[in-house]
Parts: sequence; C-alpha cells; structure tokens
Amino acid sequence: MRPSASRPSTVSSRAVMPHAATRCKAERFAQGLDGWSSKPGWTCVVGYDGDQGVGYAYRAPLPVDARWWGGLRAEISADVIEETGSRTYALSELMVRRPWRKTGISRQLHDALLGPRPEERATLLVDQEHPKVWALYESWGWHTLGDLQPRLDGAPLFHAMLLPLQGR
Repeated sequence: MRPSASRPSTVSSRAVMPHAATRCKAERFAQGLDGWSSKPGWTCVVGYDGDQGVGYAYRAPLPVDARWWGGLRAEISADVIEETGSRTYALSELMVRRPWRKTGISRQLHDALLGPRPEERATLLVDQEHPKVWALYESWGWHTLGDLQPRLDGAPLFHAMLLPLQGR
C-alpha cells in the first residue's frame, strides 16, 4: 500500500540499511555509515509508515580539519570553506524507499534532521547525474557553491551546496 503524501511518518533515531541494495553497494554503504556514525555529533533520523521503515537521513558536523571541501573546482574564498568544528553540518545521506517517494517523506526527513541546529549552515553534495535531486534541494533553499570532484577513485562530479541554518 502506498501512503498518501499527507500521512505523517514518525521519526526515530536508529539507522537501517536500504532493503534493495546490492551486496557491493551495501558494503560501501556500511563503510560510509561506520565512518560517519563514529564522528562526534552524528545524528540520524528514520521515517516510518506504521512499522515500515520508509527512509532515513544522517549527518555530522564538519571538523576543523575536514577534507569535505577538497576537490572544489571553483575559486572559493578561504573564509567560506574554513571549518571551526561547529560551523557546518554535513548532510551525508538522505534516502527514501521507492514506494514512498514523491509523498513528502524526503522533506520531512530533511527538516527533522536539520531542525533547530546550532551550526551556521548545512552542506551536501549532489551527484551531477541527478539534476532532479539538485533542483529539489534548490527548491528547499539550498544554493550551489560550486563543482566538487572528491579525491576518491571513481567518485562522480558533485554540486557542493549550502543552506543557511540560522534564521530559518
């Protein structure tokens, strides 16, 4: 059964693995989750429709020595990408299971995760192969800082995005 867009989902703080991931993707996801969840300030929200997990989002503040901005292709002022350990909240993953997509769940997870935050801003990376996702984040108030190519083998080209958190 597909939930209606107006049906609220509750949010909890436990992580779940995507049910349809291939073994390789699941292993890569688990490694990434292990890395993020070990960071100070890591938080996760999970949306439910009844007892069905429908999606999740997680993040952590960027540390002083964050490599997040490494690979930016644009000339950005050093003060914009300087991290203090409490300035920027990095949204690492937001996923909604296929039957619940286009129901408003992704916005609910986004807003629950970014709710009242002490950080000045949030950041995320959107794969440039997903223009609809990029447009969705722009419609939620995010703006593009520039292109970013992570220094990882096979990493795609991303749009690095920022969202002011104070005064929301």
